[in-house]
Amino acid sequence: MDKTYQPAAIEKNWYETWENNGYFKPSGEGEPYCIMIPPPNVTGSLHMGHGFQESIMDALIRYHRMKGHNTLWQVGTDHAGIATQMVVERQLDADGISRHDLGRDKFIEKVWEWKEESGGTITRQLRRLGASPDWSTERFTMDDGFYKAVQEVFIRLYEDGLIYRGKRLVNWDPKLHTAVSDLEVLSEEEDGFLWHFRYPLTDGSGHLVVATTRPETMLGDSAVAVHPEDERYKHLIGKTITLPLVGREIPIIADDYVDMEFGTGCVKITPAHDFNDYEMGQRHDLPLINVFNDDAQINKNAPEKYQGMDRFDARKLIVEDFEALDLLEKIDDHKLKVPRGDRTGVVIEPYLTDQWYVKTQPLADEAIKAVEGGDIEFVPKQYENMYFSWMRDIQDWCISRQLWWGHRIPAWYDEDGNVYVGRSEEEVRENNNIAADVALKQDDDVLDTWFSSGLWTFGTLGWPEETELLKTFNPTNVLVTGFDIIFFWVARMIMLTLYFRKQVPFSTVYVHGLVRDSHGQKMSKSKGNVLDPIDLIDGIDLESLVAKRTGGMMVPHLRQKIEKQTRKEFPDGLAAYGTDALRYTYYSLASTGRDIKFDVGRIEGFRNFCNKIWNASRYVLMNCEVQDDEGNRVDAQDCGQNGSDDYELSVADRWIVSKLQQAEKAVAEGVESYRFDLASQALYDFIWNEYCSWYLELSKPILNSDDFSAAQKKGTRRTMVRVLETTLRLAHPLMPFITEEIWQRVKDLAGAEGDTIMTAALPICDDSKIDEQAMTDVEWLKGVIEGVRNIRGEMNISPAKSIPLFFANGSDNDQRCLNENTLFLQKLASLESATWLNAGDEAPLSATALVGEMEILVPMAGLIDVEAETARLNKEIDKIKKDVGRVEGKLNNPKFVDKAPAEVVQKEKDKLADMQSALGKLEEQIGKLAEL
Repeated sequence: MDKTYQPAAIEKNWYETWENNGYFKPSGEGEPYCIMIPPPNVTGSLHMGHGFQESIMDALIRYHRMKGHNTLWQVGTDHAGIATQMVVERQLDADGISRHDLGRDKFIEKVWEWKEESGGTITRQLRRLGASPDWSTERFTMDDGFYKAVQEVFIRLYEDGLIYRGKRLVNWDPKLHTAVSDLEVLSEEEDGFLWHFRYPLTDGSGHLVVATTRPETMLGDSAVAVHPEDERYKHLIGKTITLPLVGREIPIIADDYVDMEFGTGCVKITPAHDFNDYEMGQRHDLPLINVFNDDAQINKNAPEKYQGMDRFDARKLIVEDFEALDLLEKIDDHKLKVPRGDRTGVVIEPYLTDQWYVKTQPLADEAIKAVEGGDIEFVPKQYENMYFSWMRDIQDWCISRQLWWGHRIPAWYDEDGNVYVGRSEEEVRENNNIAADVALKQDDDVLDTWFSSGLWTFGTLGWPEETELLKTFNPTNVLVTGFDIIFFWVARMIMLTLYFRKQVPFSTVYVHGLVRDSHGQKMSKSKGNVLDPIDLIDGIDLESLVAKRTGGMMVPHLRQKIEKQTRKEFPDGLAAYGTDALRYTYYSLASTGRDIKFDVGRIEGFRNFCNKIWNASRYVLMNCEVQDDEGNRVDAQDCGQNGSDDYELSVADRWIVSKLQQAEKAVAEGVESYRFDLASQALYDFIWNEYCSWYLELSKPILNSDDFSAAQKKGTRRTMVRVLETTLRLAHPLMPFITEEIWQRVKDLAGAEGDTIMTAALPICDDSKIDEQAMTDVEWLKGVIEGVRNIRGEMNISPAKSIPLFFANGSDNDQRCLNENTLFLQKLASLESATWLNAGDEAPLSATALVGEMEILVPMAGLIDVEAETARLNKEIDKIKKDVGRVEGKLNNPKFVDKAPAEVVQKEKDKLADMQSALGKLEEQIGKLAEL
């Protein structure tokens, strides 16, 4: 093995080997286990959330593959209607061409060209992350087979009366000219105004004052609403006002929705331009008056004066006109949530259009039962409440989009507006006896991307055909996803799969948190705190990182702020940490459901962990690829499964085998309960603290001393390499690359077989291998060694200096442990002697530590320079006394104690107690020195 661990030198090579040899494909044997990848957008690139999510899924897949399951990780990408169309339109714009110049068919050809040339970025990045899906079954939501599934679902739902076309309010993007989903709308608080308008009563008896943040919509008002119990307005209910600027007479209605405490308690109702007003309009049978066109300009339903104006220009003129009529009561500054399109940034408009809808309540009822009955479990369980809350108040789903890229709706219209749904124009004509000379036109709209992705768990496996993949892997086992798409994707998959497959799509929904920066802030380009997983894997210099974070940032002061922040946070850029270190960092943070604060410092720690594994493996190989004391080469014959029996296991060997069983159990419990933080911590503790820090150190006296027999040496070599090989298999799902590289070098020594660690058996805890006596004895041994080391540190005794050690007040078991482990103690604690003191024996003046009830004593005479040590301790005492005085002064200051937060005051009190305790120990040590 190379002296240093270099991840770049091994990772790409191993991934190509795995993929080229088809190791990611289902084995065809064992119990089926399947995960569906949440399909990333074909336009996308890997971000930290993807990296976290894919690492979780890959760990599960590798874990179950090694358990012998017939494992499929189904991979694919989403056609991302809006995002992809925008990418290609921008390219055309750069050449001075619009999609309308090309026409629909030619434009779609351009999109497919882009997809083939540039649409594979994210799948290449998934490979770099070590993801092991079956690439041979990769799907795309616009491929022919998937289109067949989408078309079939639409037609069957239509035929079953669950899809209809209707005029309702939608989120409308005036720039894209399409309806968009709630997920594509970002509502952030902005500074605005609240305009108070006077609406005159028609009978001339006065006026009502209404407040609005959108004056332009008053052109479409259908009513003014008050609360039925509001004493101020009860007498006006049923009367009318005359709508200013328009002259339309509209009623004053009563509705419990109105908040009497907000504003004046009078609310203008515009059913065609507000979602809440729409619901009220339905209750009171109010007319829907749409005053906008597709561009959010004022249309012909408004007075001619405003027609053709942009909505915000019309707003200014309307306010001026109210003021001129002395009908503007006042204008207040007002903070409000403004909905903007996540792609365009323009203000989204509630807009009345003809769209296609799915009746969701019948589907939702069955989906609720599936979770209530335990057929689907959410992890953590709290997300079931979020799911139920939304599903029990579900609205019909708008599934049409006014785009060209996407699944075109399989509906045709004749000249009279009659609609016909079918798989093709030919089928429509045949089924409805429509003559060839009757013109039919297919609907121009496409289906919402979430509609097609809602079929993901069965459409990817070949449905509507009953394929072998579908029979084997549907329903799937677990869905790994973020909480933000439970409604948009998870719920819809459950509804559609139950309806068409009469079974659940998955048995478990594991909901993970969102990856945030080290300060807990959401990662976003505008904040300049985005990290690219590939940069963390391969490294990036400072200037490239700055350019990446500020690229496309048009606002100069924001660009400068982000550059300054980046230079401060990463003055040397990002080092190349490798995939395994990044993945392990993700797992260490993966406590169920909580948002993740990602600190680059943690990944550095796990890069050191990889180094530790590498160096430990080199030590094992150096000690096992040698000749033993009898001149025989220690190879697979001696260490492996069929090795000779002439070996003897030391207490350390039996202890590490026992600890390995416990680690195997803890890792399995962590993974299977989706507590990857606990699984990774258990593995880390075993490798670093037990195998490397203790066992390998305990192996050195055996291998390097003539005090141990050849059989004992052979037993230790055998244990050392076998435990390493097993540990590599245990760690593989979390750290695929380094484990494969080392496993290939140790497998023959350990007697393991197979071409790849990926398909080797996952280690399973065997309680019969746990030796309780060995566990107890090594803990005793560790306690003594740590006690001696602590005394050396406190008394400033060099670790290289051999010292005498005395034992007092111990039990018979303590004396047995001493007798059986003296050689280990002498080597690892650097002892010149170990003496057991019986009752009545006088102990020398010593520094003391406790191991249980037993005392261990290090005589101080002759080991230290009393004068120099006394001076050092006095210097330390003076320093602490100054700190004590400073903290006591703060705590004696009423201004601090009364005004500072309670937790800050308590922190200072704790600090004082710690310093006083340390002071007492130092003064005690000086007292002991004075006796020498």
